[in-house]
Amino acid sequence: MKRRKFISQSTLALMSSALGADLVFGAKLPHGLVPLGLADPDPFELFKKDREMKLLNDKPYNMEPLAHHLDEEVTSNPYIFVRNNGLLPEKIDASTWTLTIDGESVVKPKTYTLQELKSKFQSYTYQLTLECGGNGRAEFDPPTKGNQWDIGAVYCAKWTGIRLKDVLADVGIKSNAVYIGYHAADEHLSRDPAKESISRGAPIAKAMQEETLLAFQMNGEEIPLVHGYPLRLVAGGWPASVSGKWLQRISVRDRVHDGEKMGGDSYRVPCTPVAPGEAVKDENMCIIESMPVKSLITYPKSGAMLPKGKNLTIRGHAWAGEYEVTKMEYSIDFGATWKACVLRKPVNRLAWQHFTAEIKFPQMGYYEVWARATDSRGVAQPMLVPGWNPKGYLNNACHRIAVKVS
Repeated sequence: MKRRKFISQSTLALMSSALGADLVFGAKLPHGLVPLGLADPDPFELFKKDREMKLLNDKPYNMEPLAHHLDEEVTSNPYIFVRNNGLLPEKIDASTWTLTIDGESVVKPKTYTLQELKSKFQSYTYQLTLECGGNGRAEFDPPTKGNQWDIGAVYCAKWTGIRLKDVLADVGIKSNAVYIGYHAADEHLSRDPAKESISRGAPIAKAMQEETLLAFQMNGEEIPLVHGYPLRLVAGGWPASVSGKWLQRISVRDRVHDGEKMGGDSYRVPCTPVAPGEAVKDENMCIIESMPVKSLITYPKSGAMLPKGKNLTIRGHAWAGEYEVTKMEYSIDFGATWKACVLRKPVNRLAWQHFTAEIKFPQMGYYEVWARATDSRGVAQPMLVPGWNPKGYLNNACHRIAVKVS
């Protein structure tokens, strides 16, 4: 009978350090067995997410809902997608939290406590649409690197906070300001304190928009930790990576921000179309700004069964980055013909819009219901996956669901 293997002294020391206490009887722990105190937490319980959500990654955490989970007009926390680049910050104390505004283009750097921000500046509430730049990545061929998002990496929550432009005006910015960059409290996956997991930003014009917020509430409550507690940037209509979480510092730059994930193929696409799989030179890549026009059928879920002679009511959401959706249509004949949906105006700029339609099917059989949105510039969603790019960004192809009439 072989003697069981026990953990080494070096591993024992590492475990004790991670636990924050001596691992009593650790020398007797069988090799390969992880103490419960170090076991991976249940992300559905940890983040209070619906268990039907898809977990795409756990280091860092990334998870998305299914299309029918997003049926609410204002998305609630259980169905908000999770996209992290690093490790969640630990031991946050909102009472001592500060935000510093600095950079080449500020008159003089200034630091605010969270309470000062809340008391000194007027609060505003907006519904704002945030979508991951890689939403729909799973449909690209050839496949691209990154989390293989389906269609659920989008939501529209109600955000409360102060306008970034009001804070910048209080600090004072120079006429040469070009960009802002954010700096956050999340840890790099390597736990190297000198590295930032992500530090993106936006042109100064986006920073100065009415709806660009330093938010401290989501849907009327404190922002959940995984979504940026106690303070985050919210810049609706642009890739969600622009809306930095766990905000500690904003640098006002006299150049395009050069932080982590601002270069290479991160949140950038070829400036002109390329062949699928083609390598693209760095100088030929452009930063993603406004997200493209898109829509999503949230009811019924795909695979619906309908008795002959009964009409089907569909509903969903449409959005168009910086623009408004002005026309919403559906097709049941694979895009050969289109009929109008009832489309509501947004409750405020950069909020998604809601649509409904009553569909009558001509006979029994299999159907697909396709949805197509058109924005205020006259740009409509493509029926198929649009131009390939190295990281699989900006897939805004028509969403479709299957329906069987019998």
